[in-house]
Amino acid sequence: MKLLVFAHKPPPRHGQSYAVELLVDALGGDVRGRREPHRNAPASATVDQIECYHVDSRLSNDLQDVGRAGLRKVVRLLRYCLEAIWCRLRYGVKVFYYIPAPALPAAIYRDWLVMALCRPFFKRRVYHWHAAGLGDWVTSNQSWRGRLTRILLGKPDLSIVLSEFNRRDGIIFNSRRVTIVPNGIPDPCPAFDTSLRDTRRARVDARAQVIGRARAREDAVKANAMRFDLLFIGLCIRSKGLFDAVEAVALANRDLRPAGITVRLNVAGAFWHDYEKTEFEERIRRSDLTEPESAVLYHGFVSGAEKERLFRECDALCFPTYYEAESFGLVLLEAMAFGLPVIATRWRMIPEVLPKDYPLIEPRSPEQIVLAIKRLLTSDEGLRLRDWYLQHFTSTHFAENMKQALLSLDTQGLGQDVGGSSHYT
Repeated sequence: MKLLVFAHKPPPRHGQSYAVELLVDALGGDVRGRREPHRNAPASATVDQIECYHVDSRLSNDLQDVGRAGLRKVVRLLRYCLEAIWCRLRYGVKVFYYIPAPALPAAIYRDWLVMALCRPFFKRRVYHWHAAGLGDWVTSNQSWRGRLTRILLGKPDLSIVLSEFNRRDGIIFNSRRVTIVPNGIPDPCPAFDTSLRDTRRARVDARAQVIGRARAREDAVKANAMRFDLLFIGLCIRSKGLFDAVEAVALANRDLRPAGITVRLNVAGAFWHDYEKTEFEERIRRSDLTEPESAVLYHGFVSGAEKERLFRECDALCFPTYYEAESFGLVLLEAMAFGLPVIATRWRMIPEVLPKDYPLIEPRSPEQIVLAIKRLLTSDEGLRLRDWYLQHFTSTHFAENMKQALLSLDTQGLGQDVGGSSHYT
Protein backbone atom coordinates (compact mmCIF):
# COMPACT_ATOMS: atom_id res chain seq x y z
CA MET A 1 0.00 0.00 0.00
CA LYS A 2 1.22 3.49 -0.87
CA LEU A 3 -0.09 5.99 1.70
CA LEU A 4 -0.01 9.78 1.46
CA VAL A 5 0.01 11.25 4.99
CA PHE A 6 -1.26 14.82 4.67
CA ALA A 7 -0.69 16.10 8.21
CA HIS A 8 1.93 18.07 10.10
CA LYS A 9 4.48 17.04 12.68
CA PRO A 10 5.86 19.35 15.40
CA PRO A 11 6.42 22.25 15.56
CA PRO A 12 4.13 23.51 16.93
CA ARG A 13 3.92 20.64 19.36
CA HIS A 14 0.53 19.48 20.57
CA GLY A 15 -1.26 16.16 20.89
CA GLN A 16 -2.30 15.88 17.25
CA SER A 17 1.04 16.81 15.71
CA TYR A 18 2.87 14.48 18.11
CA ALA A 19 0.56 11.60 17.14
CA VAL A 20 1.35 12.28 13.46
CA GLU A 21 5.06 12.19 14.24
CA LEU A 22 4.64 8.81 15.95
CA LEU A 23 2.64 7.45 13.00
CA VAL A 24 5.13 8.59 10.37
CA ASP A 25 8.01 7.15 12.40
CA ALA A 26 6.13 3.86 12.84
CA LEU A 27 5.74 3.65 9.07
CA GLY A 28 9.45 4.20 8.55
CA GLY A 29 9.28 7.89 7.64
CA ASP A 30 8.78 9.53 4.27
CA VAL A 31 10.06 7.08 1.66
CA ARG A 32 11.30 10.02 -0.44
CA GLY A 33 13.72 11.01 2.30
CA ARG A 34 15.19 7.60 3.01
CA ARG A 35 18.48 6.42 1.63
CA GLU A 36 17.81 2.94 2.95
CA PRO A 37 14.24 1.60 2.92
CA HIS A 38 12.60 1.72 6.37
CA ARG A 39 15.85 2.29 8.25
CA ASN A 40 14.03 4.14 11.06
CA ALA A 41 11.08 1.79 11.27
CA PRO A 42 10.57 -0.71 14.08
CA ALA A 43 11.02 -4.35 13.15
CA SER A 44 7.61 -5.32 11.80
CA ALA A 45 6.39 -7.10 8.71
CA THR A 46 3.55 -4.61 8.33
CA VAL A 47 5.96 -1.72 7.69
CA ASP A 48 7.02 -3.36 4.44
CA GLN A 49 3.38 -3.46 3.36
CA ILE A 50 2.86 0.31 3.79
CA GLU A 51 4.97 2.81 1.86
CA CYS A 52 4.64 6.25 3.46
CA TYR A 53 4.76 9.56 1.59
CA HIS A 54 4.52 12.42 4.05
CA VAL A 55 3.38 15.94 3.18
CA ASP A 56 4.22 17.91 6.32
CA SER A 57 1.32 20.36 6.02
CA ARG A 58 2.26 22.78 8.79
CA LEU A 59 0.26 26.02 8.63
CA SER A 60 0.86 27.53 12.09
CA ASN A 61 4.21 28.75 13.41
CA ASP A 62 3.25 28.41 17.07
CA LEU A 63 0.36 27.39 19.32
CA GLN A 64 -1.11 30.90 19.40
CA ASP A 65 -1.44 30.76 15.61
CA VAL A 66 -3.39 27.48 15.55
CA GLY A 67 -6.96 27.83 14.24
CA ARG A 68 -6.49 31.34 12.87
CA ALA A 69 -6.89 32.31 9.23
CA GLY A 70 -4.40 34.21 7.08
CA LEU A 71 -3.25 34.64 3.51
CA ARG A 72 0.12 33.08 4.35
CA LYS A 73 -1.66 29.90 5.40
CA VAL A 74 -3.64 29.76 2.16
CA VAL A 75 -0.45 29.98 0.11
CA ARG A 76 1.19 27.26 2.18
CA LEU A 77 -1.85 25.04 1.90
CA LEU A 78 -1.94 25.37 -1.89
CA ARG A 79 1.70 24.35 -2.03
CA TYR A 80 1.05 21.29 0.15
CA CYS A 81 -1.90 20.26 -2.02
CA LEU A 82 0.27 20.49 -5.14
CA GLU A 83 2.90 18.35 -3.42
CA ALA A 84 0.26 15.73 -2.59
CA ILE A 85 -1.01 15.69 -6.18
CA TRP A 86 2.58 15.38 -7.42
CA CYS A 87 3.07 12.32 -5.20
CA ARG A 88 -0.10 10.82 -6.65
CA LEU A 89 1.03 11.34 -10.23
CA ARG A 90 4.75 10.65 -9.78
CA TYR A 91 4.67 7.69 -7.40
CA GLY A 92 1.21 6.27 -7.89
CA VAL A 93 0.04 6.91 -4.33
CA LYS A 94 -3.66 6.10 -4.11
CA VAL A 95 -4.54 6.33 -0.39
CA PHE A 96 -4.94 9.79 1.17
CA TYR A 97 -4.64 10.06 4.99
CA TYR A 98 -6.12 13.21 6.50
CA ILE A 99 -7.09 14.65 9.89
CA PRO A 100 -10.45 16.49 9.68
CA ALA A 101 -10.88 19.81 11.39
CA PRO A 102 -12.61 20.62 14.65
CA ALA A 103 -15.74 22.73 14.25
CA LEU A 104 -13.82 25.99 13.86
CA PRO A 105 -14.39 28.22 10.80
CA ALA A 106 -10.78 28.62 9.66
CA ALA A 107 -10.09 24.91 10.04
CA ILE A 108 -13.26 23.94 8.16
CA TYR A 109 -12.31 26.25 5.28
CA ARG A 110 -8.94 24.49 5.21
CA ASP A 111 -10.72 21.15 4.81
CA TRP A 112 -12.82 22.51 1.94
CA LEU A 113 -9.75 23.59 0.00
CA VAL A 114 -7.81 20.36 0.62
CA MET A 115 -10.73 18.13 -0.36
CA ALA A 116 -11.69 20.22 -3.40
CA LEU A 117 -8.13 19.99 -4.77
CA CYS A 118 -6.92 16.57 -3.60
CA ARG A 119 -9.96 14.34 -3.35
CA PRO A 120 -10.40 13.83 -7.12
CA PHE A 121 -6.85 12.45 -7.45
CA PHE A 122 -6.95 9.75 -4.77
CA LYS A 123 -8.81 6.47 -4.98
CA ARG A 124 -9.21 6.02 -1.22
CA ARG A 125 -9.37 8.32 1.79
CA VAL A 126 -8.55 7.63 5.45
CA TYR A 127 -9.67 10.09 8.13
CA HIS A 128 -8.05 10.12 11.57
CA TRP A 129 -10.46 11.91 13.90
CA HIS A 130 -8.37 13.64 16.57
CA ALA A 131 -10.87 16.39 17.38
CA ALA A 132 -14.46 15.53 18.20
CA GLY A 133 -17.59 17.39 17.21
CA LEU A 134 -17.49 18.08 13.47
CA GLY A 135 -20.21 15.50 12.89
CA ASP A 136 -22.53 17.20 15.36
CA TRP A 137 -21.74 20.56 13.74
CA VAL A 138 -22.78 19.48 10.24
CA THR A 139 -25.87 17.76 11.66
CA SER A 140 -27.04 20.91 13.43
CA ASN A 141 -25.89 23.32 10.71
CA GLN A 142 -28.41 23.19 7.88
CA SER A 143 -26.89 26.15 6.03
CA TRP A 144 -24.90 25.79 2.81
CA ARG A 145 -21.71 25.60 4.91
CA GLY A 146 -22.85 22.47 6.68
CA ARG A 147 -24.05 20.86 3.45
CA LEU A 148 -20.85 21.71 1.61
CA THR A 149 -18.74 20.25 4.44
CA ARG A 150 -20.71 17.02 4.32
CA ILE A 151 -20.35 16.80 0.52
CA LEU A 152 -16.61 17.52 0.37
CA LEU A 153 -15.61 15.33 3.33
CA GLY A 154 -18.25 12.64 3.02
CA LYS A 155 -17.86 8.90 2.34
CA PRO A 156 -14.25 8.15 3.34
CA ASP A 157 -13.16 4.52 3.00
CA LEU A 158 -11.92 4.38 6.60
CA SER A 159 -12.43 6.53 9.67
CA ILE A 160 -10.00 5.92 12.54
CA VAL A 161 -11.36 7.28 15.82
CA LEU A 162 -9.65 7.51 19.18
CA SER A 163 -12.51 6.18 21.28
CA GLU A 164 -16.12 5.11 21.21
CA PHE A 165 -17.13 8.70 21.95
CA ASN A 166 -16.11 10.06 18.56
CA ARG A 167 -17.22 7.09 16.49
CA ARG A 168 -20.22 9.31 15.75
CA ASP A 169 -18.11 11.64 13.59
CA GLY A 170 -17.12 8.80 11.30
CA ILE A 171 -20.67 7.53 11.02
CA ILE A 172 -22.22 10.94 10.27
CA PHE A 173 -19.82 11.38 7.35
CA ASN A 174 -20.90 7.99 5.96
CA SER A 175 -17.59 6.22 6.40
CA ARG A 176 -17.35 2.84 4.76
CA ARG A 177 -15.64 1.55 7.89
CA VAL A 178 -15.04 2.95 11.38
CA THR A 179 -12.40 1.53 13.70
CA ILE A 180 -11.09 2.54 17.12
CA VAL A 181 -7.35 3.01 17.68
CA PRO A 182 -6.42 4.68 20.98
CA ASN A 183 -3.40 6.95 21.04
CA GLY A 184 -0.14 5.79 22.54
CA ILE A 185 3.23 7.34 23.40
CA PRO A 186 6.78 6.09 23.98
CA ASP A 187 7.45 5.49 27.66
CA PRO A 188 8.81 8.83 28.94
CA CYS A 189 9.97 7.22 32.19
CA PRO A 190 11.39 3.77 31.35
CA ALA A 191 13.31 3.63 34.65
CA PHE A 192 10.16 4.27 36.69
CA ASP A 193 10.45 1.15 38.86
CA THR A 194 13.99 1.95 39.94
CA SER A 195 13.93 5.74 40.03
CA LEU A 196 10.44 6.94 40.93
CA ARG A 197 8.05 4.26 42.24
CA ASP A 198 9.48 4.16 45.77
CA THR A 199 9.70 7.95 45.93
CA ARG A 200 6.02 8.36 45.08
CA ARG A 201 4.97 5.75 47.62
CA ALA A 202 7.15 7.33 50.33
CA ARG A 203 5.60 10.77 49.79
CA VAL A 204 2.08 9.36 50.05
CA ASP A 205 2.99 7.50 53.25
CA ALA A 206 4.61 10.59 54.76
CA ARG A 207 1.54 12.74 54.11
CA ALA A 208 -0.71 10.09 55.58
CA GLN A 209 1.34 10.11 58.74
CA VAL A 210 1.30 13.90 58.98
CA ILE A 211 -2.47 13.97 58.59
CA GLY A 212 -2.85 11.17 61.13
CA ARG A 213 -0.35 12.81 63.50
CA ALA A 214 1.47 9.49 63.70
CA ARG A 215 4.94 11.00 63.34
CA ALA A 216 6.70 14.28 63.89
CA ARG A 217 6.03 17.02 61.38
CA GLU A 218 9.77 17.64 61.09
CA ASP A 219 10.25 14.19 59.56
CA ALA A 220 7.57 14.92 57.01
CA VAL A 221 9.30 18.16 56.07
CA LYS A 222 12.47 16.20 55.40
CA ALA A 223 10.50 13.92 53.09
CA ASN A 224 9.13 17.01 51.28
CA ALA A 225 5.64 15.71 51.96
CA MET A 226 4.12 18.81 53.54
CA ARG A 227 3.37 20.26 50.12
CA PHE A 228 1.11 18.70 47.48
CA ASP A 229 2.21 19.82 44.02
CA LEU A 230 -0.50 19.85 41.38
CA LEU A 231 0.36 20.05 37.67
CA PHE A 232 -1.68 21.73 34.94
CA ILE A 233 0.05 21.35 31.59
CA GLY A 234 -1.22 22.11 28.10
CA LEU A 235 -2.98 24.91 26.29
CA CYS A 236 -3.83 27.61 28.83
CA ILE A 237 -7.45 28.51 28.11
CA ARG A 238 -10.51 28.72 30.32
CA SER A 239 -12.28 25.71 28.80
CA LYS A 240 -9.31 23.48 29.58
CA GLY A 241 -10.19 24.11 33.23
CA LEU A 242 -7.26 26.37 34.10
CA PHE A 243 -9.25 28.85 36.17
CA ASP A 244 -11.13 26.04 37.92
CA ALA A 245 -7.77 24.60 38.96
CA VAL A 246 -6.65 27.99 40.30
CA GLU A 247 -9.81 28.43 42.36
CA ALA A 248 -9.54 24.88 43.68
CA VAL A 249 -6.02 25.52 44.98
CA ALA A 250 -7.21 28.59 46.89
CA LEU A 251 -10.02 26.55 48.46
CA ALA A 252 -7.78 23.57 49.21
CA ASN A 253 -5.20 25.67 51.05
CA ARG A 254 -7.92 27.25 53.15
CA ASP A 255 -8.96 23.77 54.28
CA LEU A 256 -5.60 21.99 54.50
CA ARG A 257 -3.17 24.52 55.95
CA PRO A 258 -4.46 23.94 59.50
CA ALA A 259 -3.48 20.27 59.05
CA GLY A 260 0.04 21.20 57.97
CA ILE A 261 -0.46 20.54 54.25
CA THR A 262 -0.16 23.16 51.52
CA VAL A 263 -1.20 22.80 47.88
CA ARG A 264 0.69 24.42 45.02
CA LEU A 265 -0.39 24.58 41.38
CA ASN A 266 2.28 24.40 38.69
CA VAL A 267 0.99 25.76 35.37
CA ALA A 268 2.91 24.93 32.20
CA GLY A 269 1.83 25.87 28.69
CA ALA A 270 1.18 28.74 26.33
CA PHE A 271 -1.81 31.07 26.52
CA TRP A 272 -4.01 31.26 23.44
CA HIS A 273 -5.65 34.58 24.35
CA ASP A 274 -3.83 37.57 25.83
CA TYR A 275 -6.90 38.64 27.79
CA GLU A 276 -6.99 35.28 29.58
CA LYS A 277 -3.31 35.54 30.41
CA THR A 278 -3.95 38.96 31.94
CA GLU A 279 -6.88 37.62 33.94
CA PHE A 280 -4.77 34.68 35.13
CA GLU A 281 -1.90 36.93 36.25
CA GLU A 282 -4.27 39.24 38.12
CA ARG A 283 -6.01 36.33 39.86
CA ILE A 284 -2.84 34.63 41.13
CA ARG A 285 -1.65 37.93 42.69
CA ARG A 286 -4.58 38.03 45.12
CA SER A 287 -3.87 37.41 48.78
CA ASP A 288 -5.55 33.99 49.00
CA LEU A 289 -2.97 32.70 46.51
CA THR A 290 0.11 34.63 47.71
CA GLU A 291 0.03 34.45 51.51
CA PRO A 292 2.06 33.13 53.18
CA GLU A 293 3.69 32.05 49.89
CA SER A 294 2.77 31.80 46.21
CA ALA A 295 0.36 28.96 45.62
CA VAL A 296 0.46 29.17 41.79
CA LEU A 297 3.65 29.04 39.73
CA TYR A 298 3.58 29.72 35.99
CA HIS A 299 6.42 28.01 34.11
CA GLY A 300 5.51 29.03 30.55
CA PHE A 301 5.79 26.52 27.73
CA VAL A 302 8.02 23.63 28.78
CA SER A 303 9.62 20.73 26.97
CA GLY A 304 12.48 18.30 27.36
CA ALA A 305 14.18 18.13 30.74
CA GLU A 306 12.00 20.83 32.34
CA LYS A 307 8.82 19.03 31.35
CA GLU A 308 10.18 15.75 32.70
CA ARG A 309 11.14 17.45 35.97
CA LEU A 310 7.60 18.71 36.50
CA PHE A 311 6.10 15.28 35.88
CA ARG A 312 8.59 13.73 38.28
CA GLU A 313 8.27 16.27 41.08
CA CYS A 314 4.53 16.89 41.06
CA ASP A 315 2.04 14.75 42.97
CA ALA A 316 -0.98 14.79 40.64
CA LEU A 317 -2.12 16.01 37.24
CA CYS A 318 -5.09 18.39 37.15
CA PHE A 319 -7.02 18.06 33.87
CA PRO A 320 -10.47 19.58 34.56
CA THR A 321 -11.26 20.21 30.89
CA TYR A 322 -14.55 21.00 29.21
CA TYR A 323 -12.90 22.09 25.95
CA GLU A 324 -15.37 21.87 23.06
CA ALA A 325 -13.00 19.98 20.72
CA GLU A 326 -11.27 17.94 23.42
CA SER A 327 -9.58 14.91 21.94
CA PHE A 328 -7.75 12.05 23.54
CA GLY A 329 -5.60 14.11 25.91
CA LEU A 330 -2.06 12.76 25.51
CA VAL A 331 -1.18 14.55 28.74
CA LEU A 332 -3.21 11.87 30.53
CA LEU A 333 -0.94 9.19 29.08
CA GLU A 334 2.18 11.14 30.05
CA ALA A 335 0.92 11.53 33.61
CA MET A 336 0.07 7.84 33.91
CA ALA A 337 3.49 6.89 32.54
CA PHE A 338 5.12 8.93 35.32
CA GLY A 339 2.90 7.28 37.93
CA LEU A 340 0.91 10.46 38.57
CA PRO A 341 -2.69 10.19 39.73
CA VAL A 342 -5.01 12.42 37.71
CA ILE A 343 -7.89 14.70 38.54
CA ALA A 344 -9.99 14.70 35.38
CA THR A 345 -13.50 15.56 34.29
CA ARG A 346 -16.21 13.25 33.07
CA TRP A 347 -15.96 14.81 29.63
CA ARG A 348 -16.05 13.39 26.13
CA MET A 349 -13.60 10.48 25.78
CA ILE A 350 -11.76 10.88 29.11
CA PRO A 351 -13.78 8.11 30.86
CA GLU A 352 -12.61 5.69 28.15
CA VAL A 353 -8.93 6.51 28.71
CA LEU A 354 -8.94 5.85 32.45
CA PRO A 355 -9.92 2.59 34.20
CA LYS A 356 -13.67 2.03 34.45
CA ASP A 357 -13.71 2.46 38.22
CA TYR A 358 -11.53 5.58 38.29
CA PRO A 359 -13.29 8.49 40.06
CA LEU A 360 -13.94 11.53 37.85
CA ILE A 361 -15.27 15.01 38.58
CA GLU A 362 -17.83 17.17 36.83
CA PRO A 363 -16.74 20.10 34.63
CA ARG A 364 -16.62 23.60 36.15
CA SER A 365 -16.45 22.20 39.70
CA PRO A 366 -13.53 23.61 41.75
CA GLU A 367 -15.10 22.15 44.90
CA GLN A 368 -14.88 18.66 43.41
CA ILE A 369 -11.23 19.25 42.53
CA VAL A 370 -10.64 20.02 46.21
CA LEU A 371 -12.27 16.75 47.26
CA ALA A 372 -10.10 14.89 44.76
CA ILE A 373 -6.96 16.55 46.13
CA LYS A 374 -7.88 15.49 49.66
CA ARG A 375 -8.43 11.91 48.48
CA LEU A 376 -5.12 11.78 46.65
CA LEU A 377 -3.10 13.09 49.59
CA THR A 378 -3.06 9.55 50.99
CA SER A 379 -3.59 7.49 47.83
CA ASP A 380 -1.03 5.76 45.62
CA GLU A 381 -3.52 5.58 42.73
CA GLY A 382 -0.82 6.77 40.35
CA LEU A 383 1.06 3.48 40.65
CA ARG A 384 -1.97 1.63 39.30
CA LEU A 385 -2.26 4.13 36.46
CA ARG A 386 1.38 3.49 35.54
CA ASP A 387 0.51 -0.18 35.02
CA TRP A 388 -2.63 0.82 33.09
CA TYR A 389 -0.50 2.87 30.70
CA LEU A 390 1.90 -0.01 30.09
CA GLN A 391 -0.97 -2.38 29.35
CA HIS A 392 -2.79 -0.18 26.83
CA PHE A 393 -1.12 3.05 25.71
CA THR A 394 2.51 2.54 24.72
CA SER A 395 3.76 3.61 21.30
CA THR A 396 4.03 -0.08 20.39
CA HIS A 397 0.29 -0.56 20.95
CA PHE A 398 -0.45 2.54 18.88
CA ALA A 399 1.87 1.67 15.98
CA GLU A 400 0.69 -1.91 15.58
CA ASN A 401 -3.00 -1.01 15.82
CA MET A 402 -2.59 1.83 13.29
CA LYS A 403 -0.86 -0.47 10.81
CA GLN A 404 -3.59 -3.08 11.18
CA ALA A 405 -6.27 -0.41 10.70
CA LEU A 406 -4.65 0.92 7.53
CA LEU A 407 -4.17 -2.57 6.12
CA SER A 408 -7.85 -3.32 6.77
CA LEU A 409 -9.01 -0.95 4.02
CA ASP A 410 -10.21 -3.83 1.86
CA THR A 411 -12.26 -5.35 4.68
CA GLN A 412 -15.98 -4.73 4.26
CA GLY A 413 -18.33 -3.70 7.06
CA LEU A 414 -18.93 -0.73 9.30
CA GLY A 415 -17.99 -0.59 12.96
CA GLN A 416 -15.42 -3.39 13.12
CA ASP A 417 -12.69 -2.45 15.54
CA VAL A 418 -8.96 -3.01 15.42
CA GLY A 419 -7.30 -3.62 18.76
CA GLY A 420 -10.35 -4.62 20.74
CA SER A 421 -13.05 -2.51 22.32
CA SER A 422 -12.71 1.11 23.31
CA HIS A 423 -12.83 0.29 27.01
CA TYR A 424 -10.06 -1.81 28.38
CA THR A 425 -10.15 -4.80 30.67
